[in-house]
Amino acid sequence: MLLSNLNLLATASGGVARLRELILTLAVQGKLVPQDASDEPASVLLAKIRAEKDWLVAEGKIKRDKPAEIAKEEKVFELPVGWEWSTLATVGVINPRNDASDDVMASFVQMSSIPVAFSDAHITEPRPWRDIKSGFTQFAEGDVGVAKITPCFENGKSTVFQNLSNCIGAGTTELHIVRPLGGIAPRYVLLFLKTPRFLVEGEAAMTGSAGQKRLPRSYFENKPFPLPPLTEQSRIVTRVEELMRLCDALEAKGRLEAAQHAQLVSTLLATLTESATPEALAENWQRIATHFDLLLDRPEAVDALEQTLLQLAVRGLLVPQDPADEPASALLQKIRAEKDRLIAEGKIKRDKPLPPIADDEMPFELPRGWEWLRFGDVALISSGVTLGRKTPIASPILLPYLRVANVQRWHLNLASMKEVVIGRTELERFQISDGDLLITEGGDWDKVGRTAIWRNELPTCVHQNHVFKARGTSTDWNPVWAELYLNSAIARSYFASAAKQTTNLASINMTQLKNCVFPIPPLAEQSRIVARVESLRRLCADLRQRLTASQTTQAHLAEALVETAGA
Repeated sequence: MLLSNLNLLATASGGVARLRELILTLAVQGKLVPQDASDEPASVLLAKIRAEKDWLVAEGKIKRDKPAEIAKEEKVFELPVGWEWSTLATVGVINPRNDASDDVMASFVQMSSIPVAFSDAHITEPRPWRDIKSGFTQFAEGDVGVAKITPCFENGKSTVFQNLSNCIGAGTTELHIVRPLGGIAPRYVLLFLKTPRFLVEGEAAMTGSAGQKRLPRSYFENKPFPLPPLTEQSRIVTRVEELMRLCDALEAKGRLEAAQHAQLVSTLLATLTESATPEALAENWQRIATHFDLLLDRPEAVDALEQTLLQLAVRGLLVPQDPADEPASALLQKIRAEKDRLIAEGKIKRDKPLPPIADDEMPFELPRGWEWLRFGDVALISSGVTLGRKTPIASPILLPYLRVANVQRWHLNLASMKEVVIGRTELERFQISDGDLLITEGGDWDKVGRTAIWRNELPTCVHQNHVFKARGTSTDWNPVWAELYLNSAIARSYFASAAKQTTNLASINMTQLKNCVFPIPPLAEQSRIVARVESLRRLCADLRQRLTASQTTQAHLAEALVETAGA
């Protein structure tokens, strides 16, 4: 049943990782390979190990130990015939020591060199034994080690030490080591240490402070260990290795398919954005529309489509032009007249003229009736409150304020608001009004120029100086059109090129924001574009939700399959 449903498991979210866990679980429960009645039972193996330990004690090579008894409730599943419950302390030597000359070259293994995956090997570096025999954890060829410190233990860092220089080594002190006796397969011990139950219950048993929690030795050495016959151990390890290679192939296939799908979507959607006219767009759209069920079969593809639609919208290719619309030139005359009136009344100051727009600054050819302008010529842009001011504040009032974290693209996140003290006379300057645009100065790359509209979410709110406020100069201003353009890939490309950059951060200043080249469609066309975009974004959101729900259902089915197989 497991192999027949590999496709479901492999394509479900996190399916291959769950499949790996299931393989290990089935392996230590004796459900991965058939038992052979002719195998020498594990009880005989345990008797041989006891004899070997008695000899080592007599030779003074190890101390006699007293393995812990395994309670009935600790035997969490029924063992196959021929198996025995035991512990690592019973079947091996815990944290053994090496006896070697100082001049011998040995292998050194750091924590970063210990793998998580069952199939991966550790990395070593040669060092003289004298340099590493003290202050480090010792091990030898065939020993099995597991990280004991958080988060390395929870991540599954464990390995079989092999190909060591002169068969000995030492490494990080954050390891528990077992040296299996009686010919026990070290890789069978390793797969036990990587099982979900061992890791989850081990995490619960860890002690110490946060960030420094460690797995107790008592858990490592006394955890009930299902011991198969020797020959079955070999069959189990061989089968696990085969299935892990199959998991590797499934993951590689999934990555390749995802990359190929993303490339296909990118290429086909690019034909839409390269359309120079509405007629060319309609033709290109028809070419790929019949294959949308294939293209849009995952949420990230819908994200790409939505970004393409936004790019088409701001170029005027999503809705038809209407010759009866009042051209944008008339709208600009009204905006300039309104600004002149506000300046004359002393309500705003006359800005320094912005530079003319050069041909190479225009990112695309405008449709008929549109105009290019700089953003600072159509909007009043202001900075916000500077935090931590030292000067006394007259008539102070405490108000919530917007910071960069509150301003996302297309929406405001007001779940975590902070407050600032300003003077009552500053309220008019810093207060946000209905329809104002909030534009982020920067931070990491995605935070540069993030734009959202204020819709009176709070009775009174101000903004800090890392969030710009942009307000129309007249009633003939559509803030949703401005939000649409400033969040588009075209404007984001401008912000990226204009931003001041450091290693991981970027930011724009007010001058760069004002200089952003901004397209002005006729006011009526702005409304048609905005309505069309809102409708298409709702469709994209609905499609994304249905795809996510489908993936969730698939993941639940895969999880149920895994649980059924592991029961």
